[in-house]
Amino acid sequence: MTDTIIARIDGAIGRITLARPDALNALTTPMCEAMTRALLDWRDDADVLAVVVDGAGDRAFCAGGDVVMLHDSGKAKDGRAEAFWRTEYALNELIQTYPKPYVALIDGIVMGGGVGLSVHGDHRVAGDTTLFAMPETGIGYFPDVGGTYFLPRLRADIGNWLGLTGARLGPAECFEIGVATAYVPTDKHAALIKALADIQDGAEVAGLIQSFAATPPGDADVPTEVQLFDRDSVADILAALDDEGSDWSAKQAKLIRRKSPLALATTLEALRRGATMEFRDAMMMELDLSLNFLTTQDFYEGIRAQLIDKDRNPGWSHEDVEAVTDEQVERMFRQVAEPRQEFHT
Repeated sequence: MTDTIIARIDGAIGRITLARPDALNALTTPMCEAMTRALLDWRDDADVLAVVVDGAGDRAFCAGGDVVMLHDSGKAKDGRAEAFWRTEYALNELIQTYPKPYVALIDGIVMGGGVGLSVHGDHRVAGDTTLFAMPETGIGYFPDVGGTYFLPRLRADIGNWLGLTGARLGPAECFEIGVATAYVPTDKHAALIKALADIQDGAEVAGLIQSFAATPPGDADVPTEVQLFDRDSVADILAALDDEGSDWSAKQAKLIRRKSPLALATTLEALRRGATMEFRDAMMMELDLSLNFLTTQDFYEGIRAQLIDKDRNPGWSHEDVEAVTDEQVERMFRQVAEPRQEFHT
């Protein structure tokens, strides 16, 4: 346990609370290490029948990772960024392969690293304030933490839409699309945790969650125009959105044109490749991509403009997506992570 992770056994469940509410429970390397240790201990503990993960405070499950640290580490070439990604991605793989029911209560903001802590588990329980997004192209990066595996399996057009635009989903959209497996009103989460702690068998978890589940409030506002995102290139997607001409399509095109052209082109190709990969292979691809993004102008400009200077005026390396060449995208997939068979340092 660290001062930012609270890991304990509560009856039949291992319970992890991300405890950095002032930082929207954003992940650090020690937090990932602490979660990994707890999950490994409980994996072999016969008295622990399931795992429940939630976030402290009322604003976020987890808003991502410490991207300013990644920016500073990349500039300094001190290895902290690679150590973080290796540790985080190993945790993502552990969650994806975990043999016991894994329940993430994804109330509040769920972005970046928070997506990796939730979507690869068995049960993702949305609450009243769930706000899901993968906004990485806006900081000159790509949807990692297994996003290249998870997003295209929602559906090609849905995955491309979420990955390229950073679109934000509420609880109804999350449930409709499949990001969330259930919606339970926030004021019922404490009772759900208590009930889970009293289970006698892990097989009870799914039915127990459903006994608390309700219909999400609001409409699942995913228009049919999202099908326009099932195209072979970002330029083709933009052309289809421009031609369609609705207010929704115009808004999506505007969002895309604000993002890093290099990140957009790389993201679309990563989602295409990830759609047919095994999980571990997708994660190894992502580690290569992450390390290659550390060598780009856009990664530093995006984080500077959004989170450091906050002028919202990044100087991208390309004027638009048409200026990004196939060769430049292919270079982002160079195998640079060593040793290739391991995430951990």
